[in-house]
Amino acid sequence: MKQNFSFLLLLGFLAACSSSKPSPEVVAVAKAVAAQAPSEYTPHIEEVRKQFAPDKRVALFDVKAYSNVLTGETNLPAAKAALLERLRAAGIAYQDSIQVLPQAELNGNHYAVVTLSVANLRSEPKHPAELATQATMGTPLRVWKQQRGWYLVQTPDQYLAWVDGSGIKLMDQTAFTAWQKGEKLLYTNPYGFAYATPDTKGATVSDLVYGDVLVLKNQTKNFYEVAFPDGRTGFVSAPEVEKYSQWAATRQPTEQNLVETSKRLLGLPYLWGGTSFKGVDCSGFTKTVYFMNGLVLPRDASQQVHIGELIDTQSGFQNLKPGDLLFFGSPAKDGKPERVVHVGMWIGNNEFIHSAGRVRINSMDPAAPNHDASELKRFLRAKRISPQATLIDLRTASLFQ
Repeated sequence: MKQNFSFLLLLGFLAACSSSKPSPEVVAVAKAVAAQAPSEYTPHIEEVRKQFAPDKRVALFDVKAYSNVLTGETNLPAAKAALLERLRAAGIAYQDSIQVLPQAELNGNHYAVVTLSVANLRSEPKHPAELATQATMGTPLRVWKQQRGWYLVQTPDQYLAWVDGSGIKLMDQTAFTAWQKGEKLLYTNPYGFAYATPDTKGATVSDLVYGDVLVLKNQTKNFYEVAFPDGRTGFVSAPEVEKYSQWAATRQPTEQNLVETSKRLLGLPYLWGGTSFKGVDCSGFTKTVYFMNGLVLPRDASQQVHIGELIDTQSGFQNLKPGDLLFFGSPAKDGKPERVVHVGMWIGNNEFIHSAGRVRINSMDPAAPNHDASELKRFLRAKRISPQATLIDLRTASLFQ
């Protein structure tokens, strides 16, 4: 009752200061100031969040209580059900106003496919927001909600971020199923173009990067005619693409292949949030290397560190094998948790490759000319990544099929 009274008092004050009705923004601020979650609700909300959505980058559970009203949203129906059951069991009365996504306003368009060579996915629904990650053409997305022409989407590696609607094609279940059934081509050059006609000197339809996926329409001697997710068509030089099914079946994430793949990215610029040949951050680099070998890693270094087998490095780096991931940061200390802020990949001979300014090779050997003393100082541990430890093994999964 005290909270409701405070909220009404604040609204009354704001209304008195204005000749018009308070705006929705003002009302929202008033709610935030005057109505905090009652203490009896907070432990239950937090316990459910820890159980179902401990990492907000991959699961949405944004729920609060105002007086006895539960508000907010989640894309996890089971999490909402668990919260309500906990409250009932504890004898706590509530009014349920939690929205379970996807939004009704999407009108059944709960899927999307990326239509740009590389779509930038951001932490908020606006262009100046932080670049959270990227998704290449043909990547299937789950769509949860929309806001001013932006869409909250979830990538196949479960990452949640916002994308400008101009970079995707919204689809309902029927359209998405039809797109998935089309025979796919995967672009395998680092960078190139699709053309309006079967002529590399003609007009372009789109630029392309390694990993872009298109639907095969027809084949000529030197070109494939392809369909884009948004209905455009174009022509791609035959040597620059491979049938996706063949590409996936021939992936072999061996030590040699991982090292050779990583060196194809040497010199790429560092780009915060980048996961493509247009630029990579540290975890975007390792993610791209493993993707090119048929395995999908979690997005961030602080997520990648939780998969794979821990390798003993207490007495040096002699136990490491090419392809192992090295993690850097600050250890837990004085009550502060560990922070994993950087990742690279071991390539042998005391060297590792990573994205730092650009994709480069450095050494853990203090006597080497390319020694990186700062990274050695903040080294935390190393992990060996098996196919079973990754999120998706593209050799067996039907991600683009």
